[in-house]
Amino acid sequence: MERISAIYARQSVDKPDSISIESQIEFCKYELKGGSFKEYKDKGYSGKNTVRPQLQQLLADIRKGEISKVIVYKLDRISRSILDFSNMMELFQEYQVEFVSSTEKFDTSTPMGRAMLNICIVFAQLERETIQKRVSDSYYSRSQKGFRMGGRPPYGFELEEIMIQGIHTKRLVEVPEQAVNVRKIFELYEKPESSYGDITRYFSEKGVLFYGKDLIRPMVAQLLRNPVYVRADKEIYRFFKSQGTVIVNEEAEFDGIHGCYLYQGRDVKEDKNKNLKGQLLVIAPHEGLICAEQWLNCRIKLFGNTTIKANRRAVNTWLAGKIKCGHCGYALMSIKSRSGRQYLRCTKRLNNKSCTGCGKTYTADIELYVYLQMVRKLREYQTPLGYSQMNLHPQVKRLTEEVDELEQEIICLVDSLTGAGETLSNYINKKVEEIDQIRQNKMNEILTLADAAATPAQLERIVASLTNWEQASFQEKQFALDKFVNYIKIRKGSIEITWKI
Repeated sequence: MERISAIYARQSVDKPDSISIESQIEFCKYELKGGSFKEYKDKGYSGKNTVRPQLQQLLADIRKGEISKVIVYKLDRISRSILDFSNMMELFQEYQVEFVSSTEKFDTSTPMGRAMLNICIVFAQLERETIQKRVSDSYYSRSQKGFRMGGRPPYGFELEEIMIQGIHTKRLVEVPEQAVNVRKIFELYEKPESSYGDITRYFSEKGVLFYGKDLIRPMVAQLLRNPVYVRADKEIYRFFKSQGTVIVNEEAEFDGIHGCYLYQGRDVKEDKNKNLKGQLLVIAPHEGLICAEQWLNCRIKLFGNTTIKANRRAVNTWLAGKIKCGHCGYALMSIKSRSGRQYLRCTKRLNNKSCTGCGKTYTADIELYVYLQMVRKLREYQTPLGYSQMNLHPQVKRLTEEVDELEQEIICLVDSLTGAGETLSNYINKKVEEIDQIRQNKMNEILTLADAAATPAQLERIVASLTNWEQASFQEKQFALDKFVNYIKIRKGSIEITWKI
C-alpha cells in the first residue's frame, strides 16, 4: 500500500485575528511542493485534548499504515498539551511517520527536528513523573495520619464529616441494618465446614440484597479480608507484624475498639488482599464491628483457600462475554459434560442456585443459531448503512461536554494553588488527580464508542469470516460477533439478540 501525506488543521472558534482552516491548509500545501495529500479538519474543537473526530481518524489511519507524513500550520493546531503531543509523537515514531510544523520549521525528517522532538518527550516524561511523585507522597502522607482516602465506603458503613489534626476528612460510621449482615457473614464463615457458597445461599434464601444485588463469592472474600471490620487489639498487631506488614501505629494504640485501614504499600506490586508483606496498616478513627478473635479465625481460614484466576481467555465458545441468562441477567458459562458435549449454565445458578437458569441448552445449537442470524442480518446491509461518524453520535457529544466541564474544574483548582499552604496544596493536587482520572475515563468511553461501530473495512473482514465460517479462526468468530451483537439473552425455549447494527 502506497502511503500518502496528511494535512491536519484545527480552529476552535471564528475570530478576526485567528487563521482559518482553509488558510492553514494553504500554508501546509507549500511543504508538499505539489505532492498528493489527504485533509483532516476539526472546526469548533479545542486543542486542550485529543477528543476530536478528524484527529482520531488521522491517528486511526496512521495505525493502518496509510500515512507517511503529517503537516500542521503550528504545533498548537494538533495539541496544546505536552503530554498528549508526546504520546502522538511516540505513535508517529512507531509507524515511521514524519511530522512537520510549517511555520515553526519543526521537521522530524531532519536531525534538528528529531532533537527538538526528543527534548519535548524528555520534558513530558519529567512532568509525568513529577506529578506521580507528588500524588504518591500526598497519598502516603495522608494515609499515615488515618485519613479516609476516598472511594465507596465498605459494606456496613457510611461516611460522616470529621476533623483530624485540624483538617476536614471523613470517617466510617456503622449502618445498623448492614452491620447485622456483616456480623452474620463472619459468624457463618468461622464454622469449619462453611464455604462461600453456603454464605451466598443463606442470604439468597433470606432475600437479602447487597447494594441492590445478590451476594456473590468475590464480595464475601473481599469483605472477610478487610481489616476495616476488626476491633483491632494487640493480637491483630502481632498478626500483621508476623506477615511483614508496615504498621504505622505503636502496639499500645491497638485498643480493641477501632478498625484499621490497609493501604497498598509504597513500591509493593502484590495485591494487598493476597500478600500482606510491605502493605501499610494504620489505625482508623471508626469503631470496628467484629471482635479480633473471630476476625483472625476467618482470616487464617482464608489462607487455605485457592484462588480461581479471573479474566481468563475464552476457550470453550466464541459466544463468551455476550451470552446472558434471560432470567437473572448473569453470564452463561459453557461447560463440558462427561460425554464431551458443551452446554450453557447460568453462573448465578452455579453460585447459589437462586436462578432457574436456561434449561439444558447445548452450546453448539446456540452457536449455529447466532451464526445464521448474523448471516441474515448482514444480507440486510449490503453497504455499511449503520456506520455513523463519531461527531454525530449523541452520546459522544454528551461525553465531550462533560470532559470540557471537568477540564474547567481542573483549571480552577490549579489556579487556586497560588499562595496555598502545604496542606491545601496536597488536597488540591489529590483532587486534581481524581478529576483528571474521571476525565480520562470519559475520553476512553468516547474512543470505545468509536471502536464499537464496524467500519467498512471491518465489515469486509466480517463478510469474509461469515462466508468461510468453518475455516474462520476462534478470534475471527469473536471479532464478527463483537461487531454485530451487544448481547444475547437465553431462556428455556427462547433466544433474544440485541444487535449493534
